Amino acid sequence: MNQNPHWKQLIWNWASIIFGNALYSLAVALFLEPAGLITGGATGIALAIGRLTGLPVSGLLFFINLAMLVWGWVVLGRAFALNTLASSVLSPAFLALFEGMANGRVLTEDIFLCTVFAGLGIGVSLGIVIRSGASTGGLDIPPLVLNKWFKLPVSATMLAFDIMVLLMQAVFSPMPQVLYGIVMVLIHTVVMDKMLMMGASRTEVKIISSQSDAICAAILEQLDRGVTILHGEGGYTHESSAVLLSIVSNRELPRLEKLAHSIDPTCFLIVSHVTEVSGRGFSMDKDYL
Repeated sequence: MNQNPHWKQLIWNWASIIFGNALYSLAVALFLEPAGLITGGATGIALAIGRLTGLPVSGLLFFINLAMLVWGWVVLGRAFALNTLASSVLSPAFLALFEGMANGRVLTEDIFLCTVFAGLGIGVSLGIVIRSGASTGGLDIPPLVLNKWFKLPVSATMLAFDIMVLLMQAVFSPMPQVLYGIVMVLIHTVVMDKMLMMGASRTEVKIISSQSDAICAAILEQLDRGVTILHGEGGYTHESSAVLLSIVSNRELPRLEKLAHSIDPTCFLIVSHVTEVSGRGFSMDKDYL
C-alpha cells in the first residue's frame, strides 16, 4: 500500500515526459519547420544543418542528442545520462513520426500563426518535461560540462550557446524568418516560465537534513547556486541542526528537489514562491511543504 503513491507518481512523470516530447516534436513539424523559423538549442543546430544539406531534421537531432548524451555520460556520470536519455531519444523519434505523417503538407502558410503556435507548443511541452523532473538534453549538457571543468556559470554559457545557434541560422535565413524566430523564442520562454511556476519569478527552498553538508556541496557544484547555512534547533530535543537556504530559478526547482532526495530520501524541504521587487529583494507569496 505504501508503494502506490510512488508508482503513481512515477507513471505520471513518464506519461508527462512522453507527452511533452510528443507535443514538442509536433510543434516543430507542423509550425517551426514549414515556416523556416530559427530557434536555439540542439533543434536549432539540426534545422540549420538540415536546410543547408537537405538531410532530415529528425535524424540530425538524434545524432546531436546522442553525441551530447555520450559526452554527458563520460563527464557528468551515469545517473545524469539516464535522466537525460528519455528526451534525447523520444524527441527525434516523435519528430521523425510527425514528419512522415505530414509528408510536406502544412496547416497554414501564415508565418505569424506559425510563430505563435510554435512558441505556445514548445513552451508548454518544455514546461511539462521539466516539471516531471527530466532534462531536455541537447545543448543543456555543454554548459554543465563547462561548469564542471572551468567553473563557468551555467546560465551564462547556456545563453551564449543559444545566441550562437541563433546567429548561425540568421546568416543564411531571410530576415522575416529571423525576426519571427526571435519572437517565437520569446513566446516559448514566457510560456515555459508560466508552466513551471505560474509566473513566480524565483523560488526559495529551505532544506532540513542530517546530510546537509553533502546536499550543500551538490547544490554548489551541480546547480551553480549559492547556499546559506542557517543554524536551527529542535523545539523539543533542543538538538542543533543545519538548515540550508537557497534561491533557485523556476526551471531548477525540480532538479533541486530530485537532487536533495537522491542524497537523503528523508530530508524535509520547505518551498516558498517569492517575487522580485524592483531589484531590492523578494517578497513572499506562499509556502508549501
